[in-house]
Amino acid sequence: MIIGLISDICLLLGGIFTLTGAIGLLRLPNFYTRLHAASVTESLAAPLLIIGVMLDTGFTLDSAKLVLIILIMVVANPTITHALCRAAAHGGVHPEMETNDSKKNQSQSETELSAKELK
Repeated sequence: MIIGLISDICLLLGGIFTLTGAIGLLRLPNFYTRLHAASVTESLAAPLLIIGVMLDTGFTLDSAKLVLIILIMVVANPTITHALCRAAAHGGVHPEMETNDSKKNQSQSETELSAKELK
């Protein structure tokens, strides 16, 4: 009974993380932020879903295989994400760095331009 509850919680959390990662892939503006959403999904959602399935089916040889898959994912996913970021940076895709100060300066300059246009 408790194992079934833990399995359901893992599956639910894995589904929530998958959904938020998918929304992030669709809504985020540039490559690096989308890659972050995908890496969170790979690092959190997939192991939770696999653990939930593993607890639901019981401890068998298939569960041992699923544990190996989780271990491979834990090692490979950050490595792959890092390689993709370096390849993108090498290819000329640079992150957009915008701070609150630059937004404030931009809005002030836009206000000054519109004031000049009115004169």
